[in-house]
Formats: sequence, C-alpha cells, structure tokens
Amino acid sequence: MGEVTILNIGNNIIVPVQTELHDEDARQLQTDILKKIENTGAKGLLIDVSAVSIIDSFLGRLLVETSKMARLMGTETVLVGMKKEVVLTLIQLGLQMKNLHTALNIEDGLALLEKMITGPSLSRRKDEKFRK
Repeated sequence: MGEVTILNIGNNIIVPVQTELHDEDARQLQTDILKKIENTGAKGLLIDVSAVSIIDSFLGRLLVETSKMARLMGTETVLVGMKKEVVLTLIQLGLQMKNLHTALNIEDGLALLEKMITGPSLSRRKDEKFRK
C-alpha cells in the first residue's frame, strides 16, 4: 500500500483514501488517525473513500471503530464518497454502521462536520425552547 496522506485543515483532519487497504494497512491508518487527533486536537474527521471500490466487513468495522474512538477523543467523524457498489456490499454483509455519519461528497461532509461541531446557535436553541 502507498501511504495514506492525513491532512490537517483548520479544526479538521481529512483522510483521502486513494487505494484499497489490506487489513494491516487499515489498522495502521487507524493508529495514524488517532495519533493525528491526539497531536492536533482536531474537532472533525472526514474520511473520503470515493476512490475505494471495495470495503469488506473488516474495513467497515474498523471505520466504525475509528469513529467511536475519535468521538471519545472529542472528534466528530463523517465518511464520504461511498459508491453504490460499496453500499450494497455493506448492506449484504449486514454490517451495522450505527453512529457513523455519512455524506455524498467532501463538500457536504465538511458542511455536516461544521454543523456537528458548532451545533445550533444559542439564539436558535432559545427559539426551540420557547416553541415547546
């Protein structure tokens, strides 16, 4: 495997996976992502799998696990770019991807991360409180 680049942009870490990952490579990527979160204090993690044509059950579970670990470190995760073939495979495998947020592309993923990190504005929360 070629090394996967982990980019730090603002409060976000962006991981564009450009190659198929074998189990050992995927584990190393997980370790590298968690180290990057620890070193930067990033609030958002975006993993782009648009160049990946196969996500097997191991990699799928690892992505969910990485998301949970990142969340425990105070970092929200969004997975972007899943192809329809990948989605079908994950459904057929019965892989539960609970609590793993997804978006169609990087732009949508970054917008979702921003909403997740900042939450609703204070004035909006007050408005919602009064409507109840």
